[in-house]
Amino acid sequence: MDFKALFQFLEGLQQNNNKDWMDANRKEYQSLRNSFIQWLDRLDTKLATIDPDYYPTPGKKGINRINNNLLFHPNKPVYKDHFAAGLDQKSKQGDFYIQVGVNDCELAGGYWKPDNKILNSIREAIDYNGEELKKIINKKSFQKTFGKLYDDGDSLKKAPKGYSMSHEHIELLQYKTLAVIHPLTKEEVLSKDFEKKVIEVYKEMLPFRRYLRHAVTV
Repeated sequence: MDFKALFQFLEGLQQNNNKDWMDANRKEYQSLRNSFIQWLDRLDTKLATIDPDYYPTPGKKGINRINNNLLFHPNKPVYKDHFAAGLDQKSKQGDFYIQVGVNDCELAGGYWKPDNKILNSIREAIDYNGEELKKIINKKSFQKTFGKLYDDGDSLKKAPKGYSMSHEHIELLQYKTLAVIHPLTKEEVLSKDFEKKVIEVYKEMLPFRRYLRHAVTV
């Protein structure tokens, strides 16, 4: 995958975010998209050897649309300024997310604003065995890779229904999103070791994602 060519294309798209420009450069877009899908396919095969519970996700299924949904977000530009995909994707939530973009490159995973049924299942798991989750997220290598759990300011200020503010795991119970992000630099993406980096981050994230996966399936 020629990530340098991808960055150049995305920079051009960001400066000319309209259908006319995309139509004039559609051949290049399709070529880069196909290369990204092939790269995802190779990565998918490698990740499947790491995790016995890995859910195979071909690149064509994992890759996200480049068009923004203007019906729900009319103020957004026509096209996104990044290529992105979700692997290990049994559902759109809880997958291993990869994004390569002009302004943001990242690896992420977890549950972003899940529906009440899923969120309640995660909270039940935290109530029953929050110590295990704390052990995972307090591990030195985990904190070095991800820092704290992602928080966009949407966490509860009070205890969720059925729980007390005196609960030993109240801070975890207040989250409405249970996810982590590892930011990447453009230099890391362009490095010959980028794929190795992705696999290392996947491995570090795996216990966290396994905990959540168990919480919503048991």
